[in-house]
Amino acid sequence: MSKTEQNLRDAFAGESQANRRYLAFAAAADKDGYPQVAKLFRAAAEAETIHAHNHLKALKGIKSAKENLLEAITGETHEFKDMYPKMLEVAKAEGNKEAERSFHYANAVEKVHAQLYQKLLDNLGSSKETSAYYVCPVCGYTSEKEPPESCPVCGTKGKMFKKID
Repeated sequence: MSKTEQNLRDAFAGESQANRRYLAFAAAADKDGYPQVAKLFRAAAEAETIHAHNHLKALKGIKSAKENLLEAITGETHEFKDMYPKMLEVAKAEGNKEAERSFHYANAVEKVHAQLYQKLLDNLGSSKETSAYYVCPVCGYTSEKEPPESCPVCGTKGKMFKKID
């Protein structure tokens, strides 16, 4: 791998993390009653997304829908089969209950994401039908077409789920 490619990978990771961090900061600023601070964090988060997308494009990391689905399935499967189980073990051994819960939620939901991606891959090109997804605001559990009555991972009421069109 060339130094430029490594730099693009590092920049993509940094910009992606900044986006997520700034969105969390915006939510905190809203909660604290600072709407202008929240707006700036959201604007900066959007700019960081543009940077990340540009870096990924330069890496030739955006491919066909089929290739992208295959890559997503591979990534999600790695997370729930290998990455999160190891992280859960460490958090348990260290007695860090908050990290343990965070890793448990992510691990459970990554399995669902892999299944949803696989379902779309299996039916790619056979239907133009679209439907909404619903995401649990606590653990990230994702359901298609309608939210569950309550989240099967964390128990949050379905009416709290965020609709993604």
